[in-house]
Amino acid sequence: MADVNGTWLGTYWQRGNPTRFEVVLVQSGNSLAGRVLDDGYLGEAKLSGEVVGRRISFIKRYFTSSPDAVEYVGTISEDEDYIQGKWKINRWYSGSWEARRSGESLSLEVANKAEKKVPVTSDKG
Repeated sequence: MADVNGTWLGTYWQRGNPTRFEVVLVQSGNSLAGRVLDDGYLGEAKLSGEVVGRRISFIKRYFTSSPDAVEYVGTISEDEDYIQGKWKINRWYSGSWEARRSGESLSLEVANKAEKKVPVTSDKG
């Protein structure tokens, strides 16, 4: 079973528009709990769900007036640093989502990408 404990940074897409979020996952055995903070008007939510093997599923409920729970399902990568999947609200709205562990590994990945984009200097003597 995968270990998803910790802070994750992610994005979900609704009608083609991305929304960033931060989620703190607390796993105990197969049980999952946590808090989500969306970079959008709905703000903070709580979640509960489970992890079975490399499959994750949870229900997100906002603390605001939004009555609809959001169902998430996803697959955890073998290195346990990436999750991708689908979300849905009732039968009418759905989209994709992904998340990566935050912290040192994410910082290293960003630094490595930035380093590769820096042009090589040349002497124009």
